[in-house]
Amino acid sequence: MSAIRWLMKCSVGAAVVLIACGFATARFGTGLQMPATTTRDGTLTTLSRYLREPVPDIVLVGSSIAFRLKEEYFATPGLRNLALAGGSPVTGLEIVASQPHLPAIILVEANVLARPVDATLVELYARSDSEPWFFRPVRAAIAAYEQRLHAPLAHEQVAVNLRRLTAQPPSDFDNRIYADRALQQFEAEDPTDMVQFNEKRIAELIRTIELRGARVFLFEIPYSGPIEASRYAATTRQIAHAAFPDSNRWLPIEVDRGELRWADGVHLDERSAIIVTEALERALASVRMK
Repeated sequence: MSAIRWLMKCSVGAAVVLIACGFATARFGTGLQMPATTTRDGTLTTLSRYLREPVPDIVLVGSSIAFRLKEEYFATPGLRNLALAGGSPVTGLEIVASQPHLPAIILVEANVLARPVDATLVELYARSDSEPWFFRPVRAAIAAYEQRLHAPLAHEQVAVNLRRLTAQPPSDFDNRIYADRALQQFEAEDPTDMVQFNEKRIAELIRTIELRGARVFLFEIPYSGPIEASRYAATTRQIAHAAFPDSNRWLPIEVDRGELRWADGVHLDERSAIIVTEALERALASVRMK
């Protein structure tokens, strides 16, 4: 009988804890997904945070190239960077478009358009409320803890360091080994079919998004000279501009390319990413005034 009473007490205690966690989940856990122990932890944390927090004014989607434009580099308030390292801009655009509320402006990086959509991520975040209720409390608690640990810095916290870094001369790092390797890859790949497929999907998403009142702009981050002229980059650029010929659809990144440096010819170094971020903000400010 004592064992039965002990078991009953444990059951009641567990039920109370689950009910309390359920109320906590309902209050704080909306849109939270617990990051898995994989190399995509950062991606999952970023997307979970986007679903959990109020919808920002501006969202940027892209690949690892736009991922280098860190949120803290932007002085523009209410801007979120959902670029996915190793991913496709279309994945981020699909997730943003699937949400009940949209940001006012969505910026789509058009450098890397030959990667397929990450259907797993889209399924996970487009249906963030489909998880069984029983598992949500624990997942919500872990996700909130992870996101608190990885909360991004605000622009005001790093502004002095950003100005100090951009005042320095460009890096003299010798990246020839990495740049040559990247160039070989960019020359070997023909992205035509996948880029055309993704451009059609982007066009469909843009029509759907803009019918809901948001605006969508595309932009291209500068490559180094050899990469810019490569087969992959040139083909992607040609298809993208043919698919979206209206110049008002594109945000121009006006920078002195002599000031830019790339770790591998493709991805900007930190100083260059700050410079490009500032140029993107100037272009964004001009369209927001219209």
